[in-house]
Amino acid sequence: MQSKEKIIQCSEEVRVRFNETDPLGIVWHGHYIVYFEDGREAFGREHGLSYLDIQKAGYLTPIVKSTCEHFLPLKYGEVFRIETTFVNSVAAKLIFKYELFNQENKLVCSGKTTQVFLDNNGNLCLYNPDFFQQWKDKMELS
Repeated sequence: MQSKEKIIQCSEEVRVRFNETDPLGIVWHGHYIVYFEDGREAFGREHGLSYLDIQKAGYLTPIVKSTCEHFLPLKYGEVFRIETTFVNSVAAKLIFKYELFNQENKLVCSGKTTQVFLDNNGNLCLYNPDFFQQWKDKMELS
């Protein structure tokens, strides 16, 4: 029997604001990375891994890689859903996958980000910080 990897996910609805659109009336491509951050923040609040939790533990998590693929446009006033999924890794990093769906449940955009852990002195952590390992244990990801 194969073991199935546990999926930890969060869903968040967002409305496109006027200042996020370009002269063509569609969301400017750079805002999708901001939507990914909205998804990460919602994930953190829901699952106890917020930026404030990480900062309180004495760490920073800068993004070292991001990808974004666009399939359909979003327009001013549209409500869309961000599905944020944690990707488990043995390495000391946070990896998230994102899928944005419009009101017709069509895939608008997908992407992925990778963040590493830095301590308060700016040193790269090669092993999972204790608080993160405890979170993974609690979430049954170890």
